[in-house]
Amino acid sequence: MKYRSVFDIIGPVMIGPSSSHTAGAARIGRAARKLFNRQPKKAEIYLYGSFAKTYQGHGTDVAIVGGILDFDPHDRRIVDSLKIAEEAGIEITIIPLEENQHHPNTATIKLMDDEGEIELTGSSIGGGKIEITNINGFDISLSGNSPALIVFHEDRFGMIASVARILADNRINIGKMEMSRKSRGHDALMIIETDQKVSDQIMDQISNLPHVHHVFVIFP
Repeated sequence: MKYRSVFDIIGPVMIGPSSSHTAGAARIGRAARKLFNRQPKKAEIYLYGSFAKTYQGHGTDVAIVGGILDFDPHDRRIVDSLKIAEEAGIEITIIPLEENQHHPNTATIKLMDDEGEIELTGSSIGGGKIEITNINGFDISLSGNSPALIVFHEDRFGMIASVARILADNRINIGKMEMSRKSRGHDALMIIETDQKVSDQIMDQISNLPHVHHVFVIFP
């Protein structure tokens, strides 16, 4: 792995002993929370590799739950996140597994309430950095270093052009775009990393496009 600066090695300002097991874990939890876009009633957290083996000693469990509560990695409330979640009525289930993933510091998070559920898989790759590899069954590769526009839609012609046109009209530059679909003509996912933040107004414009189901923005 190549590092661009010393901060990629020592990690960010954070609560906890390890940038990989706490800061990165908190960012994975917070990405799931941003995608769910509200406080869940139930969270199932599946841990793999070193996450599964050392999650209690390294604070991975409290970090992920802190992220689910929408806390930053440096938020001191993270140390009490399990208690805070319980007081908020959120049912937390943590399940360590022996299955191998593409990275040893990997977690799958399922957030649920009466309105629906989401599932997100992410890995903490060092220095507080993360990679999101799956959202609701769609295999992706999302770095988390830039704002990410997530668009769930039907697999129809012209969808990419319609979304890109709205971004261009609002002077939003696209840094990376990735598309995925489960089958032709059915559910599809569009992920666009942008150089600028995407406002609620722009999200509303995209949401109002035909065949768009849900629109979210996660990360900075």
